[in-house]
Amino acid sequence: MDLYRSRRRLSIAKAIDEQTEEQIGVQEKRFRLFGVMRITEILAYFMVCVPVLLVIMVIFGHESYDQGNGFAKASRIIQIKPNVTSTLQRDQNLKDLSLLGGLLVPGFKKETCLSRYQSYLYRKASPYEPSMYLISKLRAYEELHKRCGPGTRPYTNAERLLKPKQTGDPEPEGCKYVVWMEFSGLGNRIISIASAFLYALLTDRVLLVEGGEQFSDLFCEPFLDTTWLLPKDFTLTDQFSGFAQNSPHCHGEMLKRRLINGSSISSLSHLYLHLAHDYNDHDKMFFCDEDQSLLENVPWLIMRTNNFFAPSLFLIPTFDEELGMMFPEKGTVFHHLGRYLFHPSNHVWGLITRYYNAYLAKADERIGLQIRVFDEKSGVSPQVTKQIISCVQNQELLPKLSKPGEEEHKQPSEDEEGSKLKAVLVTSLTTGYYEILKTMYWENPTVTRDVIGIHQPSHEGHQQTEKLMHNRKAWAEMYLLSLTDKLVISAWSTFGYVAQGLGGSRAWILYKQENQTNVINPPCGRAMSPDPCFHAPPYYDCKAKKGIDTGSVVSHVRHCEDISWGLKLVDNS
Repeated sequence: MDLYRSRRRLSIAKAIDEQTEEQIGVQEKRFRLFGVMRITEILAYFMVCVPVLLVIMVIFGHESYDQGNGFAKASRIIQIKPNVTSTLQRDQNLKDLSLLGGLLVPGFKKETCLSRYQSYLYRKASPYEPSMYLISKLRAYEELHKRCGPGTRPYTNAERLLKPKQTGDPEPEGCKYVVWMEFSGLGNRIISIASAFLYALLTDRVLLVEGGEQFSDLFCEPFLDTTWLLPKDFTLTDQFSGFAQNSPHCHGEMLKRRLINGSSISSLSHLYLHLAHDYNDHDKMFFCDEDQSLLENVPWLIMRTNNFFAPSLFLIPTFDEELGMMFPEKGTVFHHLGRYLFHPSNHVWGLITRYYNAYLAKADERIGLQIRVFDEKSGVSPQVTKQIISCVQNQELLPKLSKPGEEEHKQPSEDEEGSKLKAVLVTSLTTGYYEILKTMYWENPTVTRDVIGIHQPSHEGHQQTEKLMHNRKAWAEMYLLSLTDKLVISAWSTFGYVAQGLGGSRAWILYKQENQTNVINPPCGRAMSPDPCFHAPPYYDCKAKKGIDTGSVVSHVRHCEDISWGLKLVDNS
């Protein structure tokens, strides 16, 4: 092969030598022209083909890699599918979280009530799920409220019954009402409205609340496409100030005078229910089955209360089965109904989120401390101070302090470098207890080396129920307390009850001191359930017509931790 090639090269050279000079010139020009053309074509093909080849190599190269590793072409589809699925699942999970497991309904305009859609971002998921039966009852109630609420024809017809010399169907188009009258402080209002709403659910009535502009400034509307606010021009509004226990239309007074029976009550357009803390034995007959059957026929019930009277509803045989299906976990009544009903208005939500983000968001743990001393003129009590410190330290909610000089020069160990930042949210009408705690944890290191931040949003001095800004701050602070990881509340305080219930936590309750000389031991105790205490329950057996201990009738209605005569809903477990 090599010999042949060399001979061929020699023959080509000889033939070239034999060519004339002119032929060589012509041939040379041809070769040059041909060479230029070939180079141009090659460059053109190169510019076109190389990008195409690169794309093919990338595609088939990856495919062969997938195949070589046991993955087929569909592997790229499989890689996409989980992302799509997880995105849909995440969106669904977020929707479920924002709607509190079906407790709330979508459809509200987000900009009108930001808290309804954002609150789940600030609070841990509830350990308690609403029952499907409760959810179905709420959906049915929403339809009833939309059909019978203010501005509808049934409402107009029902209100006509309240006007003098008006006659008509005492149950117009199946719409009946319970009107909650504005009364007492904000904490009492919230827990009593929740009780009135529960009663409305049980009796198929529409709940309307008195409160006007201040009420709408604090809370969003809880029901879609309707209002729960009692119209300002409601027929009986001018008479509200005159409603009392001796009023002619007072349920208890009519019982006392023996004016209520099946025939007489059927002609009544309304009854006044006095269920406040000072109600008498006749007023308390409201919690008897016999009276409930009579009240069922009255279109309008006007209720004044400052109590969480739900525990006594569980003792009425007519309601027992229904309540059991609505609340399998008995101590969650206010937790579920409170989260359903009470959403901070945008103004209040701004107070909440700004404070949370500024002082609480970065903490590893948030501790709420609600301090209420009912003797506002007593100032800072040394006994209450000792009680608070003893409670939070003995229950390991906050660390104890190192002895002077013991830790100052100690180098941090690996464990100490992992110390926590704990933010303590203090709510109190005065700054005294806050200042003491802040000074303690600023001037002294803790035995755990944890860093403790003490914060107090406001100090109003005394309760000012009628002032709008005071109520805004109060509502914001209740809600902030409900966002904490651990909570300490004061005995007897509905402010603390609301925070505990909304957060679904079993708070530590600072027992009320009977005097200012001795420190209570133990200083605090754990709540049996998140629900509030009914401070003024009836002690009466409706069937036996005699007094009984209503805290020992059923296992899920017991006496409260902080008020021995009060009643509280607890789980059987």
